[in-house]
Amino acid sequence: MRKTNIIALLFLALTMAGCGSNTSGPGNINGNWSATLTDTNGATVYAFTTTFTEAGAGGLTVTNFTFTSTGPCFATYPTSETGTFTLSGNLNGSVMGTFGMTITTIFPAATNNVLTLQGTVNGSTISGTWTLTGLTGCSGNGTFTIHPPMAGG
Repeated sequence: MRKTNIIALLFLALTMAGCGSNTSGPGNINGNWSATLTDTNGATVYAFTTTFTEAGAGGLTVTNFTFTSTGPCFATYPTSETGTFTLSGNLNGSVMGTFGMTITTIFPAATNNVLTLQGTVNGSTISGTWTLTGLTGCSGNGTFTIHPPMAGG
């Protein structure tokens, strides 16, 4: 009788662990995200919204990318976006990992503006540092935070 109860409890626990997942949960990169990039003085320099989709093997597909605050280095130029991430977690819902993203202008000239983000995933927040290199006047660095958009906002 005791073995039967233990087996039943294990089955119930495994069944419940598979229930209730959604794309906005802290263990899933898939979905809509909003980013704020600040300079070393804490002023917002860039902001964007995008959709991330896991592409397998640490790859990240970036779609629906839109700067909501561009600064002069990305104001009127088309861009290309790529990303990478790794996630790990435990049964208590603690999700952690690494994140990388590159946003590059598409100029016909040899020099492009390149915005590189490197950070960590902690639950439903991605944070880290950014650097910008490129044409004259298009350089800088600071910190960033990326999170799912607020519900109803």
